[in-house]
Order: sequence, then C-alpha cells, then structure tokens
Amino acid sequence: MNNCDPIVAKTLSVAYPFILLFGFYIILNGHITPGGGFQGGAVLAAIFIIRYLITPEKNIDLKRLQIIEKVLYLCIMLLPILLIFNQMLAFDWMKQFYLVSMNTLIGIKVCCGLTIIFYRFVLFESR
Repeated sequence: MNNCDPIVAKTLSVAYPFILLFGFYIILNGHITPGGGFQGGAVLAAIFIIRYLITPEKNIDLKRLQIIEKVLYLCIMLLPILLIFNQMLAFDWMKQFYLVSMNTLIGIKVCCGLTIIFYRFVLFESR
C-alpha cells in the first residue's frame, strides 16, 4: 500500500479539483436537479478516501472532524426551527435559500461522517 504507482498518484492528484467542484455542484444544485446534500457529500468524502489511498498517512484530525460534524448537525436541526417560527418560508426566495443552505449543511456533514467512518475502519479495525 505504501508503494503507490506514481502514475496513479499523479492522475488522482490532478482529479482532486474536479472531484471537489463536482461535489459542490451536486450540493448547490440539489434543489433543482437530481442530487443534493447526501450525494454531494459522498463525492466530497471520496477526496479524503483517495488521498488516503495515495499517501496512507494518518494526518487528519478525527476529533476536530467529529466536532464539526456535531456542530453541523445542530445547525441542521436549528435552521428549520428558526425559519418556521419566524414564518420566513412564506417568501419564494427564502424557500430557495432554505433548500440550498440545508443541502450545503447536509453535504458537509455527510462528507465529515463518511470520512470519519472510513478512517475509523482503516485505522482502528485493521489492527
């Protein structure tokens, strides 16, 4: 695993920005096209998985990633409550804002969650 082919490593390193862009495209257009937060988050998590497959080093802070995931979960729970109680969903532009913001929050949360799951399996289950 440590001897990654340099051609594969170079190819995947070139693909990073396209994967990142595609993931955010799926997240941001999830309310008008097929896709959304979960699918985009899974694509974004592929970046961390590919990075590990190229250079299998544990240089990611899982504790910080877990904290970010918990904060995003809290935001996902609070945003609809705030908008519904303030009756801000009556406007069309607020509905679009709500959908895009929820897709973004869910996408980043899914990315964090899938990355944590992957690293947990690799680092702690492979012993």
